[in-house]
Amino acid sequence: MEKKKINRITTYGLLVALAFILSYIENLIPIPVPIPGIKLGMANLVVITALYSLGIKEALSLSILRIILVSFTYGSPSTMLFSLAGGLLSWGIMALFKNGKLFSFVGVSILGGIFHNVGQILTAVFVVENINIVYYLPFLLISGVFTGALIGILGAMILKRLKHLYQ
Repeated sequence: MEKKKINRITTYGLLVALAFILSYIENLIPIPVPIPGIKLGMANLVVITALYSLGIKEALSLSILRIILVSFTYGSPSTMLFSLAGGLLSWGIMALFKNGKLFSFVGVSILGGIFHNVGQILTAVFVVENINIVYYLPFLLISGVFTGALIGILGAMILKRLKHLYQ
């Protein structure tokens, strides 16, 4: 195997492991809010960093693999369904706005946080067949803005420090 391919495989492995560990750590941190479903989205730090440093397809692969592994390890089929819905919509929106001039790195991360929640709420509406779940959306959108900003700020700091590796 050529060295470049081995380095790429190693990088993927490390990033999947990092996202997995961040997901585990996130499950240990209690969030003192009365609204179910609010999380920090620490694993998305890996996804958005990969989006900007490795590419769109690579970030998608990492996101899907992380969701599947975490769901099988700590979750259930419904966990996987909700995580995939939120993760794929989030990735799609971030990929769409990544190269545009309209949003900065942090702005793209905020969009990712918002649309992750939108994807999960839309999935919940279809699964429980009750439109009233949409009432959670404003609270989740606010949390998506805050968590997306936090992840975006941290991701921008990481990307700045790793920039020399991807040039």
